[in-house]
Amino acid sequence: MTVPQCPDDDTDTVLAAGCVLWRRALLDDGLEICLVHRPKYGDWSHPKGKLKRGEAPLAGALREVREETGHDCAPGAALPTMRYTVNGRPKKVSYWAAEATSGAFLPNREVDRILWLPPVAARNRLTQPRDRTLVDALLDALHMT
Repeated sequence: MTVPQCPDDDTDTVLAAGCVLWRRALLDDGLEICLVHRPKYGDWSHPKGKLKRGEAPLAGALREVREETGHDCAPGAALPTMRYTVNGRPKKVSYWAAEATSGAFLPNREVDRILWLPPVAARNRLTQPRDRTLVDALLDALHMT
């Protein structure tokens, strides 16, 4: 008898992780969300990337934030996991809220620009609708809704 696999057990699933990186706004009591521009795709998204073999999702998320934005961060609440298909393969991306603690951006091969935007502007700038739900989840996790 064959036991059906759940999507998380599918060895074909691409595993990735990232953060909705935020900081306190410089001019008011609000917050700003960091978005990254990936020239390869011409899109704006949250920092994220594929996990290395054996890498824990949270460790991978923090590594990706550092690699893509130049910032270290303090992880917070887990946010919704996104599942979608890329080039015919299922992809699972685990996300966390993360407050930027230090660092500075330097353009690199994967990310040529970042923007720090208020939540409404960040929602509007994100290319993929699925990424917009993460802004709402961050605000909920920070009790700002």
